[in-house]
Amino acid sequence: MMVSLAIAGGVIAVGLGIGVLGYHFIAGFGWTDSFLEASMISTGMGPVGCMPTRAAKIFASFYALFAGLLFLSAVTVMLAPLLHRLMHKFHMNDEDFKSGE
Repeated sequence: MMVSLAIAGGVIAVGLGIGVLGYHFIAGFGWTDSFLEASMISTGMGPVGCMPTRAAKIFASFYALFAGLLFLSAVTVMLAPLLHRLMHKFHMNDEDFKSGE
């Protein structure tokens, strides 16, 4: 369980780092504003500042899509061990999920 949390946390940290670097170098924000913008997009709260250039707007659009998929992936990684234990609790195995047999 802790390994899954560490992996998900690492994935989120890398995604946040990509956002911070993109907002800093593409949009021209300072480091603090870049972190704020990337954090707000990653958590689904939405953008804070106005994007100054067309390139910044395009980056922000793709980063928002990327961050949404990253969040879903991280949640899946975190929930997998819990669901695995739950399946064992109810004595489920792979044969219970095979169809057409």
